[in-house]
Formats: sequence, C-alpha cells, structure tokens
Amino acid sequence: MDDAAIQIEKSAWQPSVYQQLHKIAEQALRHESPGHFLQPTLLANDAYMRLLEQRNLRADDRAVMIAAGATIIRRLLVDYARKRKSQKRGGESGRGIGLPVSMADSANHLEVLEVNDALQALGNQRPRAAQVVELKFFDGLTGEEVAEQIGVSLRTVKSDWRFAKAWLSRELGSAD
Repeated sequence: MDDAAIQIEKSAWQPSVYQQLHKIAEQALRHESPGHFLQPTLLANDAYMRLLEQRNLRADDRAVMIAAGATIIRRLLVDYARKRKSQKRGGESGRGIGLPVSMADSANHLEVLEVNDALQALGNQRPRAAQVVELKFFDGLTGEEVAEQIGVSLRTVKSDWRFAKAWLSRELGSAD
C-alpha cells in the first residue's frame, strides 16, 4: 500500500480513534492523585500524534490502532511519573516537589512506576497474561474484545486475567 492510500485510510478512522484515545486518557487520569498537571486532551493529542507517526501498524485495523494508542498513553504516563519522581528527588535544579502521581486499582492507589515495573516482570514470565492486563485495564477492552484482539478464547482471557490479578496483587503487596 502506498503512502497516499495509507493517508486516505487513516483519514477515515482519525476522528473515532481520537475520541476513543480521549476516553482512555480520561479514564487513566481519573485514577491520578490530585495535583498533577496532565489533562486528558493534551495526553490524547500527544498519543494521537505519536500514533500517526507509526509506520508498522495497519491503518485499516481500528482495534489495533486504539490498542497501540492506549499503550502510548500508558508510556506517556510512565514517562511523566519518572520525570516527577526525578524532580521529587532533586532533579537537575536540586529542588524537590512532592506531587505524587499514582494510579488506582479501584480502592488501592499504586504508583504508576510500580505498576509498570510489575507489568514488565509479569510480561517476562507470562507475556499473554501481561497483554491481557494491558488490553483490559489500560485500554478498557472487554474480555470478548481482548480475546478477538489476541486470538484466543474468552475462557483463556478470563484465566489469564485471574492469574494476572493474583500475581500483580502479590507482587505489588496489595491486600485484596
């Protein structure tokens, strides 16, 4: 497919993909502690622009584009948390700020970096289970959508989800 054809296909999904990314950004930021500077529109814009730069994604697969966009949003949040944590420890200027960035798992607040590190560790042991977590928790997909996305049965998705929740709960020391 040539560049002109890709641009035509991208223009067909752009508005709906952007709207979905905005919803994902709103959902992710809803779990943040007060005091951060991130806004859903800015996060969605940044993710959308990075998504448009991707050359290795099929422009005709909207689900893949949304999943990739949600992953970009998660990485942007992790990068932001790392930057804030660095500044909190003194950063370049040696002045600290105490604005924690955290993600919530219903009732328990967890640091974005802790969740990211735990998810990477899970991915090393059980890649599909980590992928299920990313698609369900970060991308907001249903079990059926996850099953379709990764090409497994709904039963397998449910099994991976149960395993991942237990593993992450133990790894993150939560009391669920």
